[in-house]
Amino acid sequence: MAKTLLQSAKKLLPLIRANLDRIDSECQLPPELAEAMSQKGLFGMYVPKALGGPESDPITAFHVVEAISSVDGSTGWCSFNGTALTAAVSRITIAAAKELFGDPPEVSGSGSARSGGTATVVDGGYTVTGRWNYLSGVDHAKCLFLNCDLVDEKGPVTTETGAPVTRVAIVPIEDGTVHTTWITMGMRGTASNDAEFTDLFVPASHTYVRTEPPVHENPLYNPQTAILCSWTLAAANALGMARGAMNAFMDIATTGSTTSPKLLRDRTTVQTTVGECEAIIGAGRSYVLSAVGAMWESQVAKTPDLMDKAVHARLAIAHAIRQSVKVVDMLFYAAGTGAIHRSNGLERFFRDLHVSGQHISGLHSNYELGGQLLLGAEPTAPTYS
Repeated sequence: MAKTLLQSAKKLLPLIRANLDRIDSECQLPPELAEAMSQKGLFGMYVPKALGGPESDPITAFHVVEAISSVDGSTGWCSFNGTALTAAVSRITIAAAKELFGDPPEVSGSGSARSGGTATVVDGGYTVTGRWNYLSGVDHAKCLFLNCDLVDEKGPVTTETGAPVTRVAIVPIEDGTVHTTWITMGMRGTASNDAEFTDLFVPASHTYVRTEPPVHENPLYNPQTAILCSWTLAAANALGMARGAMNAFMDIATTGSTTSPKLLRDRTTVQTTVGECEAIIGAGRSYVLSAVGAMWESQVAKTPDLMDKAVHARLAIAHAIRQSVKVVDMLFYAAGTGAIHRSNGLERFFRDLHVSGQHISGLHSNYELGGQLLLGAEPTAPTYS
């Protein structure tokens, strides 16, 4: 299955490349591309086998997202985000999944970890009301996974510390209204729009709590590390784009300059930049594969050092994303005026990496949390787990 997923992704790269202008201008993936990717399971690599999914390990999925992202960041992001979200279908029963996604189920989804609304307790389930944003891939998703603040007859439900208690509701897109809001400098093809729902009844069986054990047994769905298995693909997306930026720069460096007959490749400063960027990409990639691989081995073996391994996985992911942004900055500067033209592709990776780098998985707060955990200090850094 691992080889099949990567082969499928590579076979679709020409189709992605042929649609780059449409992806950017239409602010979503072309329907025929989205359908082709969906049919190959590239939006749901973590979907359980019991539901017809690949149930891929994170390293295999990493290679797939990396390959796609080397051609287009938005398409790679949709593969990452769809895979990360649909993994949560492991937390509902097979019967519930078939009610939502058909029989046999065609699991495709988008969603938001941000709580954009409420889930009010009623007989048999909940009524969901609110508006959720950053729903990447909403254009080709069947259902949304929406994080909601829980409300009962006494009002908002909170923990002992006063934090809102949340519950995720899985809802058909057709039951709400999608608002086109995604107008950005980069990652335009992700169609990360908003969706709004009002007093929508959701059966209890179509909801779950993120910290509870999954219905389907697989280390992949361990709630302790599920978010890091997801964020591994955010790192793959960033590293893939960094590689794509390098490929684009190589073309610029070997085909001439706007101000000098001397090729960029023959300039010492450019040679130094390329060497440094190659080292940065390789080092970041190796750290991710090593740290996530170690975490995965611990998950599979159910060893007690899992969370120790998870710290390094989190650091590796954040590091890879931040360093990928650094790489594209260095290459953009080294390319000079040639970097600004859409025809060479470098400016696209520049825009896309500067947008994807704002995702929580790549924020500096991950370093702070990692440092606190390594030092044995009380964790106070902003986090999402």
